[in-house]
Amino acid sequence: MKLTKTLTAASLAALMLISCTMKENPLLQTSRHPYQAPAFDKIKIEHYKHAFIAAIEEAKAEIQLIADNTEEPTFANTIEPLNTSGRTLNTVAGIFFNLNQACTNAEMQKIAEEVAPMMTEYSMSIILNPVLFQKVKAVYEMKDSLQLNQEQAKLLEESYKSFTRNGANLPDDKKAEYARLQEELSVTTLTFGRNVLNATNAYILNITDEADLAGLPDYVREMAAADAQAKGKEGWVFTLDQPSYSPFLKYSTRRELREQIWKAYNSKCIGGEFDNTANIRKIVDLRIRIAQLLGYETYADYALEDRMAKNPATVNNFLADLMQKSLPFARRDVAEIQAYAKANGFEEQLMPWDFSYWSEKFQEERYSLNEELLKPYFELSSVQAAIFDLAERLYGLKFEENPKLPVYYPDVKVFEVKDENDRFMSLLYIDYFPRESKRGGAWMTSFREQGFYNGVEERPHVSLVTNFTKPTSDTPSLITFYEFTTILHEFGHALHGILAEGTYSTLTGTNVARDFVELPSQIMENWAYEPEYLNSFAKHYQTGEVIPQDLIDKIIAAKNFLAGYMNVRQLNYGLTDMSWHNVTSVPEASVVEYEQGVLANSAVLPAIEGIVFSPSFSHIFSGGYAAGYYSYKWAEVLEADAFSLFKERGIFNREVAAEFRDKILSRGGIEDADVLFRNFRGRDPKPEALLEKLGMK
Repeated sequence: MKLTKTLTAASLAALMLISCTMKENPLLQTSRHPYQAPAFDKIKIEHYKHAFIAAIEEAKAEIQLIADNTEEPTFANTIEPLNTSGRTLNTVAGIFFNLNQACTNAEMQKIAEEVAPMMTEYSMSIILNPVLFQKVKAVYEMKDSLQLNQEQAKLLEESYKSFTRNGANLPDDKKAEYARLQEELSVTTLTFGRNVLNATNAYILNITDEADLAGLPDYVREMAAADAQAKGKEGWVFTLDQPSYSPFLKYSTRRELREQIWKAYNSKCIGGEFDNTANIRKIVDLRIRIAQLLGYETYADYALEDRMAKNPATVNNFLADLMQKSLPFARRDVAEIQAYAKANGFEEQLMPWDFSYWSEKFQEERYSLNEELLKPYFELSSVQAAIFDLAERLYGLKFEENPKLPVYYPDVKVFEVKDENDRFMSLLYIDYFPRESKRGGAWMTSFREQGFYNGVEERPHVSLVTNFTKPTSDTPSLITFYEFTTILHEFGHALHGILAEGTYSTLTGTNVARDFVELPSQIMENWAYEPEYLNSFAKHYQTGEVIPQDLIDKIIAAKNFLAGYMNVRQLNYGLTDMSWHNVTSVPEASVVEYEQGVLANSAVLPAIEGIVFSPSFSHIFSGGYAAGYYSYKWAEVLEADAFSLFKERGIFNREVAAEFRDKILSRGGIEDADVLFRNFRGRDPKPEALLEKLGMK
């Protein structure tokens, strides 16, 4: 690209700033580690804000170069450099915001709140730049004559939409309002997430009387004792982290303690120091105002336009149809557990804090199966080896740990991923265990995405984060079967990033429609129920005994245990999400009253006064799933149909795997999601595949 205009004084100053500071800030330097791995060994908290300031100025200067170019706008001098601008900033943000989720502290949270407005202002300075938009628009309007390839055409389309969907066509006064609303929204969503983490960390159940541990397996007691020691407490400590909270609900015979910890978990951020109810109302209001400013009736109308579902009516009909078909099964599940509890001397109504306890006992009696029986066969290092082996059998990938590469926390491990031809594919960072500095749940993210810059390919740096049970002094990390399916799920996302192939990073990897992104992850969970796969690795960590066939039979038999109940629970999350985002004004009712009203007809357990999940629903209020939580169920339809091809032709069939890799995993967002699915399956998905899979047809 030839630039015919000299740099402005501001642009020159920005580039001088980045040049002068590069030597002293590792975030602004090209990493000298192999594969340009992040320099976690050198990055300190004081580097972050300084790096953001310098990188934003550099990015603005790059944008100004495009805007100031006096040549006629073309794909080469406008769209491509726009796509690659802000590369340094992407590096800084990719590291900081990921670590703010996985390894944060009060200082990082403060920096996040300070840089969020800066990032929003930077984004708005691009989107609302009239000169830049006119250049993009000019190229877009002559797209049919440009002879672009498929990837270039998609980049042009997405570039133009990123402007029009973010206010570029607004009058100047509305542009300023739009920028202000976006800035306010970014800060409020950060505050929401911080409150959830702080509320989670603020609660402990400290047990000092051993009698109150009744019913808890040894591994749960050992973990609680280790947590108590780490926190300087006597006895045993239980927290709201899943590896601590979930087994307590399942095994504790102390009903009053189950009630206490259940209420603590489910009332997070309702009132008190970390109250999120006002934040919800503010976030919903800001999203409505942004959507309506852009000409949409609701935020859901705006968000869904770019997804497979396209509009709220499609989503609402999808959720309603599944709910209608699932509710009878869910009510049957609850009635069965209630009857079982009554038969075993429990005369009271089944409450939410009773359900895990009695359903675990019922499952053990019906299927002779429980988590404690299975965990010895799912030792974490064996599971890790097994998922790596699965990736090799399907896609020819090889994983080799590199202990010389720096990590951001001692527990983290990093692996070099190469294909069968020894081509480097990715770095994979894995962070397994809970800590106070990490938010709950499990997720995949990237420090860097695949793409080409100045003709040179950069392969991705992928991160997989979970909150699994930590090893104790005498027991390795043994994970539950549910956690096993969780790691397969997140590893599916990781494969989507690792196997990315494309020119433009904004179109590769997981940069796809929100209701399509869960297909690569959810399809991986199917292998957890395949005997041929389980037999290949599941061995007792003490005896080395391969998992007995009768246990595998029980896993498969219990696969759809409580399928109706679990389906309705997920659908309720989706309904709640849509209820907050498919409105034209903030509901007048309180957050608690509103959510309970939304779910009144689909509740299968008693509602508890004053308790709802919206105030800690991070996916939709501080994550990327606003008006998108339905996508988990949507993608389940896709994956159930897609996996049926593996079932037909073999679960390790390399030809099917190659098709899935070439037509879905490696393609990213280069084509529309419905086209990608049809290219793989040869037709549109069949919705009945999910009900068949769940045994609910």
